[in-house]
Amino acid sequence: MGASPLLLTFLVAVSCLMAYPEVVSGKTRHYKFNIKLKNITRLCHTKSIVTVNGKFPGPRVVIREGDRLVVKVVNLVPNNISIHWHGVRQLRSGWADGPSYITQCPIQTGQSYVYNFTITGQRGTLFWHAHNSWLRATVYGPLIIFPNHNESYPFVKPYKEVPIMFGEWFNADPEAVINQSLQTGAGPNVSDAYTLNGLPGPLYNCSVKDTYKLKVKPGKTYLLRLINAALNDELFFSIANHNLTVVEADASYVKPFETNILVIAPGQTTNVLLKTKSPAPNATFFMLARPYFTGMGTFDNTTVAGVLEYETPSFKTPPLLKPGLPAINDTNYVANFSSQFRSLATTKFPINVPKKVDKNFFFTVGLGSSPCPKNQTCQGPNGTKFAASMNNISFALPTTALLQSYFFAKSNGVFTTDFPDSPLDPFNYTGTPPNNTLVTNGTKVEVILFNTSVQVVLQDTSILGAESHPLHLHGYNFYVVGQGFGSFDPNNDPAKFNLVDPVERNTIGVPSGGWVAIRFQADNPGVWLMHCHFDVHLSWGLRMAWIVLDGKLPNQKLPPPPSDLPKC
Repeated sequence: MGASPLLLTFLVAVSCLMAYPEVVSGKTRHYKFNIKLKNITRLCHTKSIVTVNGKFPGPRVVIREGDRLVVKVVNLVPNNISIHWHGVRQLRSGWADGPSYITQCPIQTGQSYVYNFTITGQRGTLFWHAHNSWLRATVYGPLIIFPNHNESYPFVKPYKEVPIMFGEWFNADPEAVINQSLQTGAGPNVSDAYTLNGLPGPLYNCSVKDTYKLKVKPGKTYLLRLINAALNDELFFSIANHNLTVVEADASYVKPFETNILVIAPGQTTNVLLKTKSPAPNATFFMLARPYFTGMGTFDNTTVAGVLEYETPSFKTPPLLKPGLPAINDTNYVANFSSQFRSLATTKFPINVPKKVDKNFFFTVGLGSSPCPKNQTCQGPNGTKFAASMNNISFALPTTALLQSYFFAKSNGVFTTDFPDSPLDPFNYTGTPPNNTLVTNGTKVEVILFNTSVQVVLQDTSILGAESHPLHLHGYNFYVVGQGFGSFDPNNDPAKFNLVDPVERNTIGVPSGGWVAIRFQADNPGVWLMHCHFDVHLSWGLRMAWIVLDGKLPNQKLPPPPSDLPKC
């Protein structure tokens, strides 16, 4: 006679708890995201935008390390949508990662999907955003992970914590902007403003009333959680007459260092301590952000301003002080700044950088072109269409999700496993570009065994202009072991790699006209997207995917998908 249903239920529950020990200690936190249209006015321009719960930017999601997050997303707009939890490791929960056509089909109009995952071994500032076409222009919000109850920060306890999100505002519909660009082959129209917590600030027309103000008390320490949710621009950021101490990057603690000007790429987060002056100065202070850009195309060359105000009554209007920012194309400043990031690498916060590499990869990242279709005039380079690629493969999104196709062994006609480990046609990557700039289109993936230690050298190219590319890897953090200008030298550069305290990140800027080397341990089975976090380059194909195979043990395998996984 079989066991009773009650006993079976109990045994299943116990086995689940053993498979996910963190569930026992953490809480389950529930959120509901209604994706809905909302009329918003910026720059004297009112338009209907896609939002979460009618909020722009979207709601703050706050959890603690070890918690389970359950978010029901209900799609009430005409667009397909999916939500990505940017920087969350998603250990064995790849079905909840969110990129459309990679780990799931998008959620269609009138449908819903529950994202259900546990935060394991992570604490700090991350964010969530839409991961379908350009919808993340308005669909984004902070994801704040507090340390365990009995844990403290490895720096002075702040008086107050403040999320600061950078974004981009388009007067036009961003979906129309990218669709027009893909149709004509030209670069897309640029944004009309940058925003700080959704507000453009007083340096734009008609925006004095839409200015973010940070009111502070004198002699206090504030933790600013900076998040770059802009679509296509790296940003310089500074607060007039105030230094900032960097303490965390991409939800990993770093050795603290002081700076008065930060650089932050789309997809990156940076926690900084702001120590306010005492006594309170008789002045207010601009917080400014404007782009860092070295490419050939057009870009939004404007400046967003917020205001830092001290909470002291002043009888006359105090002067408003402005910080200086580097030149738009100051690549040396960016390189010097990014070289200051080092992991804590302490007993309590150790690093696990792979010392021995099992698999070496060399990926070029950059622009290119695609032929103009017959009977059409194209406005890209020399009458072609703009494209972007890794190892000259411009990744074409499939019409069904890669993870499902892989999991159920139905990859035929969906993807191939021949993504090149290195460029098929090597050239002087940062010298005079080749005459042929055409890319190859394909849905190609790289397959690696569970627990492989991986090194990837990401090399910028000068094709259609050298520029910095913020590369983001889903499902993993990686260690940045080296970077430099020019073409990577496999004989001499590795000797200079930092394997002692390299910074751990999920998004890194490939230097303009240079290279960066990253390492990670492939300990998370599933299908993981790696892409440029400039959405224009993402749309042009600057992306690829890793398939990390299951390991031998039960806790090294990807579980089956949830029953409500969206269908294509």
